[in-house]
Amino acid sequence: MRTSFHAVRDEVKRRIESRVWPQGTLLPTEAELAEEFGCARATVNRALRELADQGFVERRRKSGTRVMTAPVKQARFEIAIVRHIVEEQNAEYRYALVERKVAEAPAWLASQLGLETGTRVLHLTCMHYANNRPFQFEERWVNLRVVPAIEQADLTKIGPNEWLLNAIPFTDAEIAFSAVAADSRLADFLATTPGTPVMLLERTTWLKGQPVTFVRMTHHPGYRVRSEY
Repeated sequence: MRTSFHAVRDEVKRRIESRVWPQGTLLPTEAELAEEFGCARATVNRALRELADQGFVERRRKSGTRVMTAPVKQARFEIAIVRHIVEEQNAEYRYALVERKVAEAPAWLASQLGLETGTRVLHLTCMHYANNRPFQFEERWVNLRVVPAIEQADLTKIGPNEWLLNAIPFTDAEIAFSAVAADSRLADFLATTPGTPVMLLERTTWLKGQPVTFVRMTHHPGYRVRSEY
């Protein structure tokens, strides 16, 4: 039975963390590791690629694979479903679709996402509640050229994020975090006063280079983001 890439990855990682291979060490070649672990070179290659993605090693063509001098751990953020977040806090979740309309992408959105003039988008505003208290205000634009089925979807019972994750994959995502002062509109939805600092998350997802959706998610005052790495 040949060794899996998981086993190769975990053993190489163990040797790095236990300083068997200190920072800056040039690792054995893929062929040498394949012989040691009794597996194919492709298995070793996949294991080392994962370790490179995680910041443990640096791979350079013709120079081999070397332990990072300053290993970088990467924080990973999942595209979470709001309902799950609320329920994990032992709170009762409620969702409301506030507004829904189809229109041409506004100029700022077309410019930001590289959309052609006249591209139709579905514009949605929604509210998410925890124990009937405002949890998140969501404003979203969906590219109907990439996701035409959402135009006829019933989004009164299920939020657009949950619908999209069930209906269409994505290949790339970008997320930005910022603190903003709630304007009067946000303050009304989030049951706070204008000027109160709130957390804003902006996220864009793509499918093979085509923009799928851009969303702004503004959370209740005091909301915190945590990540493990």
